[in-house]
Amino acid sequence: MNETWNAPTLVLGLSAMALLAFAEESYSPHVDGSDTTNVYWGDTHVHTALSSDAFVFGTRLTPDDAYRFAKGETVRAASGEEVRLRRPLDFLMVSDHAENMGVIARVAAGDEALLATAAGKRTAAALNYPVSLLEALNADTEDLLNAFNAATLMAIKADQGLGKGLGHAGYGTDARFSQSVWGEVIGKAERHNDPGSFTTFSGYEWTVAAGGHRNVIFADGPELTGQVVPFSAFDSSDPEDLWAYLNDYEERSGGQVFAIPHNGNLSGNRMFALTTRQGEPLTEAYARRRSRWEPLYEVTQIKGHGETHPLISPNDEFAGDEIFRWGITKSQPDSKKQGKGPADEKEQTEGPLRPQPIPVNSYARSALMLGLMQAAELGVNPFKFGLIGSTDSHTALATADQGNFWGKMPGNEPSRNRVVTGWNYNASGYAAVWAVENTREALFAAMRRKEVYASTGPRMTVRFFGGWDYADEDVARPDLARVGYAKGVPMGGDLTQAPKGKAPSFLIRAVKDPDGANLDRVQVIKGWRDEDGELHEKIYNVALSDGRTENPKGEVPAVGSTVDVRNASYTNSIGDPELDVVWTDPDFNRAELAFYYLRVLEIPTPRWTAYDARFFGLRDLPDEIPMITQERAYTSPIWYTPNAYQW
Repeated sequence: MNETWNAPTLVLGLSAMALLAFAEESYSPHVDGSDTTNVYWGDTHVHTALSSDAFVFGTRLTPDDAYRFAKGETVRAASGEEVRLRRPLDFLMVSDHAENMGVIARVAAGDEALLATAAGKRTAAALNYPVSLLEALNADTEDLLNAFNAATLMAIKADQGLGKGLGHAGYGTDARFSQSVWGEVIGKAERHNDPGSFTTFSGYEWTVAAGGHRNVIFADGPELTGQVVPFSAFDSSDPEDLWAYLNDYEERSGGQVFAIPHNGNLSGNRMFALTTRQGEPLTEAYARRRSRWEPLYEVTQIKGHGETHPLISPNDEFAGDEIFRWGITKSQPDSKKQGKGPADEKEQTEGPLRPQPIPVNSYARSALMLGLMQAAELGVNPFKFGLIGSTDSHTALATADQGNFWGKMPGNEPSRNRVVTGWNYNASGYAAVWAVENTREALFAAMRRKEVYASTGPRMTVRFFGGWDYADEDVARPDLARVGYAKGVPMGGDLTQAPKGKAPSFLIRAVKDPDGANLDRVQVIKGWRDEDGELHEKIYNVALSDGRTENPKGEVPAVGSTVDVRNASYTNSIGDPELDVVWTDPDFNRAELAFYYLRVLEIPTPRWTAYDARFFGLRDLPDEIPMITQERAYTSPIWYTPNAYQW
């Protein structure tokens, strides 16, 4: 299946100097002395009571609780229920909002200095809910939940006269206060860091109103991270200023840090804009800074998938899965009227509302293609990122399993109401990192070189190598990784200097989660810029389960479904436990910039909504509520750059 992208053509060719600069920016990851044979699972986007919005909505769990939960210990959720992960994670970063970090919790605790401010007084009043969270969750009707949502919405908008919520209100805090809270964050991360067993990272979220949030992750311990305080939107809402802060930290401390852009599906088409915050065209210097400081991208989380969209990829049968929508019931005011954020772009093109532009600047696949276009013009690719998943949980609970999903906010924790009021939320995602060991140093290095992939939750094992000399028999070797590194580069790497007469081949292996569902298929997603400057994408079904094959039109029969929605169950009687292949690009042109990444799909399984419906005995639910999902993984791309001396 091949679709031509009607993106604006800015460049028709590359100068030799520009291409040389682009090639110099590229690098091929490698492991010094040994192959990377371990995959580690974690979450880099979890909020606790230190985040103002989380606290307002009822979260009282601390970073300590978040780490304990991620390690497999039992904690008590906001609803009062005891909860734990069935399988612990390997690493975690608590990423509370930098803006007023810890302030709301201290107002609630009676901090006299904060309560003396106007914002503190409004906050104290707003926190006096007319109905408790526990009452709302257990209500037989939506009335109590509506009352709770109205109260918390009031809390968030308490400073609306200034166009700001509590998280961005002024509380008169100073550097001493910020250093105190940041020291608490660092200390708790350090206390739970156990090299070789469980890794923690100090970090936070830089939260701006437009253009996309970023999670900042430090590789270092307290002796370095304690030299700074979080850079927040109060300091600047321009990502270039954030990058300057990151650069200053590394130069002054000798440490390491980078930022991970938040899933941009709700960024208002600004996450991957082709202009700066000031509206200026991107430059080579901008592209170098962005590529340097933002090597990863969060492609899936609770607020939906951010890979692509049906308006971007209309011929992709899986593009419409888990596209997040605001405002699905009276319990969640329609954001198109309330101004709380963009609704689903496709939905906005139907009806009386003004049609929205195709969201090419909000999703990963289109951004990767725009990166090729910018690389051709600037000599540097600003959108050259690896792909990870993380939850964006605001409950301190890093849950991404359909059968053990504890929601985004406390109001979305398991209850008889949340299927109707919150079915748009998605039980996703986790970050998978290929590293030599479970330590800060090794995990951070792997993330920096983009040897990572995203999962919506299942812990499937995925290998992806690119080179020029892989043979069919390589895929059956027990030392597949050694062969992969010896003959090519892993996910996140670069291929250059195409040998004459050769196309890139890819060594691919995907193995099911040992506790999960069989696999449906493995797809290679290719994007490229042709010699006329046009952008294209194509999806190749490179490995199919159950002996299926494509027809001459490139169509594949569905794998089928064994899901019993009423009982929230399925069987592994279809699909395959493992899919592997050596695949060579049949449409390769050595003169064209390109990227390749994998999408691995499981067979259909029950969605969290089905588990809730069964547990709470819910019947006659609206047809619009999805009860079945198809979990997936997305690997970091492998890029191809033409030989500079042939252009």
